Amino acid sequence: MEIATIGFTQSSAEHFFGRLRSAGIRRLVDVRRHNVSQLAGFSKGPDLRYFLQEICGADYEHDLRLAPTDELLTAYRKRSIDWETYGDQFVELMTERGIPGSLQRAEFAQKTALLCSEAEPSRCHRRLVAELLAQAWDADIQHL
Repeated sequence: MEIATIGFTQSSAEHFFGRLRSAGIRRLVDVRRHNVSQLAGFSKGPDLRYFLQEICGADYEHDLRLAPTDELLTAYRKRSIDWETYGDQFVELMTERGIPGSLQRAEFAQKTALLCSEAEPSRCHRRLVAELLAQAWDADIQHL
């Protein structure tokens, strides 16, 4: 099993959907807290669902269980906490939510990508989610 991650910032729609199509993604799980921001452009939830199906033949889901709380996200963005603290608190939040046990592993049998806004996965919660799933399910991670 392989779990992919992808961010949309600093990417054109052509490059974004091309990466998904080239990787054979059949399902995209949006792990953003807010998926309808005006800043999201082509990746706004309702539009993204349409584009994914039309361009990639992939399904779209928005799963808030895999998103940080507003409080945690705000603390990190305002630099009240550093990345290491954010990461520790986010992993603790995932444990409290029963992740990965509350997810259906079988749904990840079709190649799935976790979506967030950050261009790179190094300081993005999608990487932390992918690492939790990979460890629990003996899966590989591919950052697109």
